[in-house]
Amino acid sequence: MRVALYARVSTEDQAKEGFSLDAQMKRLEAYCRSKGWEPVFRFVDDGYSGRDIKRPAYTDMMQKIEEWDTLLVLKMDRIHRNSVNFAMMMDLLKKNGKEFSSVYEKFDTNVAMGRFVMDIMQRIAQLESEQIGERVKMGMKRKAEHGSGVLGSGHPYGYEYSSGSLIIHDNESQIVRKIFSMSSEGHSTEEIAKELNDKNIPAKKGGIWNRQSIHKILRNPLYTGRLRWGTVERDNIHPAIIDASLFDKVNEKNIPSDGRTEDGYV
Repeated sequence: MRVALYARVSTEDQAKEGFSLDAQMKRLEAYCRSKGWEPVFRFVDDGYSGRDIKRPAYTDMMQKIEEWDTLLVLKMDRIHRNSVNFAMMMDLLKKNGKEFSSVYEKFDTNVAMGRFVMDIMQRIAQLESEQIGERVKMGMKRKAEHGSGVLGSGHPYGYEYSSGSLIIHDNESQIVRKIFSMSSEGHSTEEIAKELNDKNIPAKKGGIWNRQSIHKILRNPLYTGRLRWGTVERDNIHPAIIDASLFDKVNEKNIPSDGRTEDGYV
């Protein structure tokens, strides 16, 4: 039995005891030993939400589906926190003759009752995830209303944390200024992304630049020292990277959007 071990931790899970990536992998490997299974792959997604299917390790695992027989996770919510995405994954596994196994949850998907139990458990995981998201949004709104400069746990490109506050990151802030400068000169978001990628300048988390990542920076008043969350906006919360006049000039143009409203900076 060739087994693909999958572990995931999101920013909201990292502080929870027992959900560290090392702890997950050790438990998965111990489970394989008890079953006499052979772990052939170890896939790890660090800092990705279970509601996001575009995770690098998850994508790599599915691309190598012919090279393993069973997908093993610690809990169902480690692989997906959305019942629709989970069902789609199970359909894909079934079409390819693959099995799914969870260390903590036991059910037989070959019978109706097993499939029913799995569906209920996945819907509970989705409910928990959505409730966490609602609480996070409420907390961020309160912080914005009281003038706090720290929202969420992500590091906005161009800044870094120091004693709970945002300070300017020297190298990244220069790239932010370049992005705004090129946009003000009439360059499109695609052209800006290509310029940065051609010069091997990494985006956030070491990835590549694209239209959406450039657009997100250009639309974010964070870089003028302002803080926005929903309808709440405050000035002079942290050091500015660009002038408000440049931000306004760039945003007077019709910057192509991916259709989503970006609030905060996470």
